[in-house]
Amino acid sequence: MSVTQTESTLRDYLAALLNGGDFAAFFSDDIVWTTMETGDEVHGREAVRDFILALHRQMFDASPELRNVAFGDGFAGLEAVFVGKHKGEFAGVPATGAMVRMPYVVFYDIDGGSITALRAYFPMAALIQDLQSKNAAAAN
Repeated sequence: MSVTQTESTLRDYLAALLNGGDFAAFFSDDIVWTTMETGDEVHGREAVRDFILALHRQMFDASPELRNVAFGDGFAGLEAVFVGKHKGEFAGVPATGAMVRMPYVVFYDIDGGSITALRAYFPMAALIQDLQSKNAAAAN
């Protein structure tokens, strides 16, 4: 797969993700999401789509602020900031209504016009700690 094809696939995926389109159409059937900090994995097109939707629409009302995107032959890297309002339980923390901003990076493997893997370097422990402190502050 060429760099041009990789870039086209990822840019189309991001446009769908950011504009409420069918972003899962860019996933292979056997796609794997890995949260690198924890090693947790999500397997399969529907499961990965549902995970992303839950994170952005159920647990948070969130959207990424894109910073940088780099492309190679069959892979891409994205630097962004997760920005959102905590509106549902996340990692045992009930909704706080707090706004969060967390920088993160995702690497994508792309083959034949489909994303086959996402490796998210997302600071889960920092996000949980931030929400717990905001929850404790709101309780006082």
